[in-house]
Amino acid sequence: MQEIHLDTIQQFNDYNGMETLHPLVSVIHVESTEHIKECVMKYGIYALYLKENKGCKLSYGRTEYDFDEMTVTSFAPGQVVTVEPNPEVPFAKYTALAFHPDLLNRTSLGKQMSRYEFFDFTSNEALHLSAQEVETFKSVLTMIEQELHHAIDKHTRELVVSHVELLLNYCLRFYDRQFITREEINHSVVRKFLTLLDDYLAGKAESEGLPSVAYFADKCCLSTGYFGSLVKTETGRTAKDLINDRILAKAKELLTSSPFNGNQKELSVSQVSQRLGFEYPQHFVRFFKALTGKTPTQWRAVS
Repeated sequence: MQEIHLDTIQQFNDYNGMETLHPLVSVIHVESTEHIKECVMKYGIYALYLKENKGCKLSYGRTEYDFDEMTVTSFAPGQVVTVEPNPEVPFAKYTALAFHPDLLNRTSLGKQMSRYEFFDFTSNEALHLSAQEVETFKSVLTMIEQELHHAIDKHTRELVVSHVELLLNYCLRFYDRQFITREEINHSVVRKFLTLLDDYLAGKAESEGLPSVAYFADKCCLSTGYFGSLVKTETGRTAKDLINDRILAKAKELLTSSPFNGNQKELSVSQVSQRLGFEYPQHFVRFFKALTGKTPTQWRAVS
């Protein structure tokens, strides 16, 4: 399988058969007559693709949804992507923005890139755009493109970066809309998450350790970033907060219950800590006090 390295804008443009107008950023329009070839792409740059072929499919867990809208996929430096031909869509047609991390040096956007979690989403978590959203997306790309055709001057970088930031902010808005419009499947993901979490605390935590967001994202067949964004949109709270809530509730249950039939001896703080998956009892004590203002012993004394 062919391996393609996209570490520079020049490499990105060469691969797509486009002229390089700026060393750190590029906007391209591709409508290839060649069949899409299987390959592995290794990214050293940021890239957003607006896929303009129709009939895309999106899978949430084991459920598939058909879409007629155009889709946006996003990639970040360090990501490795396998491209596989789709027999139903043999020819490539897409618009793309690519920019090198160096473009963001000493800019406010460079310090805020962690906000744009969609760069960590997998391809089956692509952004599906409405016709109006496509128009907005393309209009911002047009502004970037106009700057690239303008002679480079002292304003070029600032204007290009501001337009890139605008596009990323629109993508955040569009993803929020997508989470809302996929409300039914979002409900089922959150329900599955909470059920798995309760089961984990009841039977797996003692042997496997504290539950993590990544564990439940994997069980729901979603990337950690997409899973976290979905849960936050659906519940208004982070997945980590919900995990901590359930751990605390389970801790209180264990602190006030008897461990054996006919034996009223209470579980020690150390035993409760172990059952919940904490590596050390002092970690459990700190966790409990941070959420309740009391140590487990103090809380049990007044409960």
